[in-house]
Amino acid sequence: MARKQATTTQRKQFPDISVDAFLADTDRKALEALKKVPLLPMVIRKFHESGLDRWIYCWNMAMSVRCGPKQYGSLHKILKECCAILDMPEPELYLSSNPFPNAHAGGVERPYITLRSAIVETLDDEQLYHLIGHELGHIKAGHILYQEVATLLMPLMEMLARRTLGLGDAAQLALVAAFFEWSRQAEITADRAGLLCSQNFRTSASANLMLTGGPNRLSHEASTDEFLDQARTYQDMNFFDSIGKMLIFMTYGMGSTHPMPVHRVQHLEHWYESGNYGRILSGNYPKVK
Repeated sequence: MARKQATTTQRKQFPDISVDAFLADTDRKALEALKKVPLLPMVIRKFHESGLDRWIYCWNMAMSVRCGPKQYGSLHKILKECCAILDMPEPELYLSSNPFPNAHAGGVERPYITLRSAIVETLDDEQLYHLIGHELGHIKAGHILYQEVATLLMPLMEMLARRTLGLGDAAQLALVAAFFEWSRQAEITADRAGLLCSQNFRTSASANLMLTGGPNRLSHEASTDEFLDQARTYQDMNFFDSIGKMLIFMTYGMGSTHPMPVHRVQHLEHWYESGNYGRILSGNYPKVK
């Protein structure tokens, strides 16, 4: 798969676009279920009282390079374009040294996106539109508070249950399970935002392919068509294989913050083929009131 520079084609922008235009129903329903867990308000309150959001922001700034017009200008240009597409304020953008390809959005009070060096090395410019659009989708959809709470407090639930919050084991497990389920569904929403920014389904699918295969010296041999075919095959497995898929989910997927890669690209393809993406592109989308 040859690396491509960003095209000079003007991407369409979506003035006043509401997050409802690309919010996945499964994301909405999972968040509604999460909010019904009685312990959530207490956990959110503890998060705010601890000042963790400010600490994480400071740590990220101390350990990463802030991008701008005069610092990694190519990355900042893509961010600026993606913000214009999704009609949202521009968060801070950072680049950190890390050999494992990934990116994340953070900052409840001061939103930011941090790209790892390996992801910039792995994706071409066109694919970076999808990646940065994906992270902007998390910010626009209001995911950051719940993501940070899950990332920081869920590993500490065992300790907090006995020493701070006084949670029972059953209540604790219910909260953790609800967080994991919502987190997986939130990725579906963010992928749609990524597609709205790349404005090319194959580009977005290839970005997911590169993230799944990781950086390697044979990446030029990667095939988006084969990856999509693999995802469709996985989706259409027979009954007995479906039992195996269910067991895999119960042993691995339920404790994961992200959907399995082939499942994820299938969700994006279904949304693309449903006509919803095309309607947004033609200017027919929910707007902020």
